[in-house]
Amino acid sequence: MAEPILYSFRRCPYAMRARMALAISETAVEHREVVLRDKPEAMLEASPKGTVPVVVLDDGTVIDESIDVMRWSLGQSDPEDWLSGDDREFIAMIDGPFKHHLDRYKYSTRHDSDPAEHRAGAYAILEQLEERLAQSRYLCGTSRSMADIATFPFIRQFANTDREWFDAQPLPHLQRWLGEHLESGLFKQIMVKHNQWKAP
Repeated sequence: MAEPILYSFRRCPYAMRARMALAISETAVEHREVVLRDKPEAMLEASPKGTVPVVVLDDGTVIDESIDVMRWSLGQSDPEDWLSGDDREFIAMIDGPFKHHLDRYKYSTRHDSDPAEHRAGAYAILEQLEERLAQSRYLCGTSRSMADIATFPFIRQFANTDREWFDAQPLPHLQRWLGEHLESGLFKQIMVKHNQWKAP
C-alpha cells in the first residue's frame, strides 16, 4: 500500500497544523513541498483550489482542508487523545473571525484595511484565549489537544507580525502557551526544511 501523498508549504499555518497531527499520529506520508508561485500540476489536478495542505490517499481520495486532515489522521491513531479537545465552535472562531482580522492586520496593504482596527479585533479574541488559559494549562484542559494545535500556528503568525508589541501585552498565560508550543519537539520536527518537489 502506497503512503498518502502530502502537498505542503513549510510556512503555511494550515499546513503546519496538519503536519503536527500527521506527526503525532505517526501517519507516514510522502511529503511533497510546494512553492506557492509554482504549484505542481499533480496537486492542482487533485485539488483545483490550489491551497495546501492536500492529502491524496492511495485510493484516490483527496483531503484538502487542514482540519479534515487533522481529524482523518487522528482517527487512525490519537496517542495523546487530541480529539477529546476537538472544540468545533472554538476552532471555527479561530478559522473565521480571528483569521479575518489576522489577514487584514498582517496584510493591510493587500486588503486595503486599517491594521490598527483589525489588530484590535483580533486582540479581543486573544483575550478570550487568555481567559481560558488562566483556568487551565491548555485550551481544553491539562494537556495539549486538537484545539491547541489547530489554533497555535495562527497565534504564532499574529505574534510575529509585531513581536515587540505582542510581548508587551498583558497576556501572560497566552504568551506562556505560545512559547511552549514554539519550543516543543513536535513543532521543531514539522518545521524541518524540504526541497521543492518536482514531478519526475
